[in-house]
Formats: sequence, C-alpha cells, structure tokens
Amino acid sequence: MKRISQTEFIALMAMLSATIAFSIDGMLPALPEIGQELTPENLNLAQLILTSFVLGMGLGTMFTGPLSDRYGRKPIIIGGTILYIIGCIAAWLASNIEIMLAARVVQGLGAAAPRVVAMALIRDLYSGANMARIMSFVMVVFSMVPALAPTLGHYIMLGFGWRAIFAAFILFSLIAMLWLWCRQPETLAPENRRPLSTKALGSAVAEMFAHPTARLSILIQTLTFGMLFITLSSTQQIFDITFGQGGYFHLWFGGIAIVASSASLLNARLVVRVGMRAIIKAMYMAQIVITLVMVGITLLNGPYWLAFGIYVFWTASSFFQAGLTIGNLNALAMEDMGHIAGLAASVIAAVATVGAVFIAVPVGLMFDGTPIPMGIGMLICASLALYLTTRIKRPGEA
Repeated sequence: MKRISQTEFIALMAMLSATIAFSIDGMLPALPEIGQELTPENLNLAQLILTSFVLGMGLGTMFTGPLSDRYGRKPIIIGGTILYIIGCIAAWLASNIEIMLAARVVQGLGAAAPRVVAMALIRDLYSGANMARIMSFVMVVFSMVPALAPTLGHYIMLGFGWRAIFAAFILFSLIAMLWLWCRQPETLAPENRRPLSTKALGSAVAEMFAHPTARLSILIQTLTFGMLFITLSSTQQIFDITFGQGGYFHLWFGGIAIVASSASLLNARLVVRVGMRAIIKAMYMAQIVITLVMVGITLLNGPYWLAFGIYVFWTASSFFQAGLTIGNLNALAMEDMGHIAGLAASVIAAVATVGAVFIAVPVGLMFDGTPIPMGIGMLICASLALYLTTRIKRPGEA
C-alpha cells in the first residue's frame, strides 16, 4: 500500500486522537437529561458517565501499547474501535445508570487503542524534530475538538435526543477506522514486532517506581489529572444549577477550551529557557491562589457577576494549568526511561489516569450546588502536587 501524504496523515492521526475528547466533552451538555431519565433519584450519579469512560481508558492504556508492539498498529486500532462501537451501542440502548456506566467503561477500553497506538504509529514513521513537528500539527487540530464537541453534542441532543450522541460517536469512529484501514499502510514490520511479556511489563512498573524522579512525576501527574477530572465532572452542573447558564454551557466551555489550548504554545516558548520544574511549580502556586480566591468569593456570597466571573476564570485556569504541566511531567518521568520508552509511556498514562478517577469521583459526588467541594478538592491536590514537585531534584535546577 502506498504511503499517504503528510497532510492526510496528520489529519488521520488527529481524528484518531480526537476520539477521547469527543467522547468526554460531547457528553457534557447531555448529563442533566441522562440523569433525569436514568437516575432521577440521584442526579449526581450522571457525573460518573464521564469518569467511568476515563477509568476504562486508563485500564486499556496499560495494554494497547504492548499489544500493538506484538500484533502491529492497524489491527489494534481497528480492534479497539470495534470494542468502542460495541460500548456506544450498549450506552445508546441503556435502560438504567448501571448499564450506562458499564457501557462507558467498555467505550473507554476501546478508545485507549487510538489514544496510545496513534502516537506509536507516528513514532514508527518520524523521529526527532520531524516527529515533534508532526505532533505539533496533530495537537493543533486535536485542540479544536474540546471547543467544538460540547456544541455538537448540544445540537445533536436538541434535534434527536441524548441517545443520538452515541450514534454520532459511532459514525465518527467508523469514518476514522475505515480511513485508517483503506489508506494507511501498516508501519510496524513483522521483523520488528516484539512478543508479549507480562514479566517485561512488571519489570517496567517496578523500575519506574524505584526511580525517584519517575515515581514523583507519576504521582504528581495523577494529582494533576485528578484536578482536571474534578473540574470536568461538575462543571456542567455548576454552569446550569449554580449560575443558570445551562443553555449557554456549550458556548462557555468552547471559549474556555480555546483559551486553554494556548498553554502548549506558551510552554514550548518557556520550557527551554525556564525549565520544566520551574513551570510546574509556578502553575501549582497560581492554581492554589486562584482557587482560594474562588472559594473565598463563593463563601462570602459575592455578587453574581463576580462569582460567575471568577468561576469561569478558575475553570479556564484549571485546563490551562494542565496544558503547562502534564507534558512536562511526562518528559520528567520518561527522562531516564529511554530503554523502555513504550512500556513506560503506557505505565505512566495508565497509573495517572486510573488514579485520577479515584480522586475525582468522590469529589464530584459531593456536589452541593456550589463549587466549594471542587475548590477544596483542587486545593488539596494542588498543595500536594506542589510539595511533591519540590522533592524532584535535577541538575542545574534550584
């Protein structure tokens, strides 16, 4: 099969990677209606529709990388997409919240394949500066999805009901899968494939957690993902119930996503000059201050314009902070893991994602009509993350 053009390749990789963002952010406008239909006695349980997907994705991330090293990139992405579509069909037909949550875990397991293996596929074809350039273009396209997904979900729901959102997920994934199948050649030659080894995976986990910088970076990244999922879990309820902005939520969220997407560009400009750890520390300190202001204004019953304004700013700061920290934390964790890079990437993503779910779920379920539980959860996570960051010692950094 002939190699496709670089432009088509970037578009395909961006679409595969965007499955995650569409599956999370596209659901946000539908949570109130799903809650009313599937769990009217406890509307807060509708938040778990987001975190159950993330849990499945985190679990799947541990295995999709090694599986693609054994069987090739295309079969694993196609197999994961089929599993994702099965999960979408089950969610579409769900008659209660338990079936919905189980279906979302299956969706997440399937979505882990394009999430991880697309990056491996890029690594197969490009390296060094060329790979960084391709990844930058992919991330530019990818960053548009969180801005557009809630609006797409909003209008699909208005026109056809919330179940139709899962039909949109199926269509999106089918297009990406068929595009990959028909146009993209397999990039991992049979002679370069490695056997599956649970011993190698266990050894990689042990080595990473024995290495101080890698261990601390994974723990800090878990807290950072926890902060991100805390924000995501309750943000629709805050806009709707607390501030009466439910009808405009998709627009507010889109604007926040566009602002937050600039974080990666800022990081690219600063990281060489300032250093990874300095940027990470500064962002956690800023997050603590902004969160204290938001909690204080909420507790003092500040005027609507001020309370709503600081909440929007706080939400944007949470996503912006993630954009400036997660990539740097990945780089720190991987710094001395070049000899097990593929396994290490899977371990980092899986541990941080699954750990973050266990942080975010109890905080989300404590929603009381105000952003206070979110703020307290954020303060605890940011304070711990800041402390752990000070424990990382690298040559040439204070």
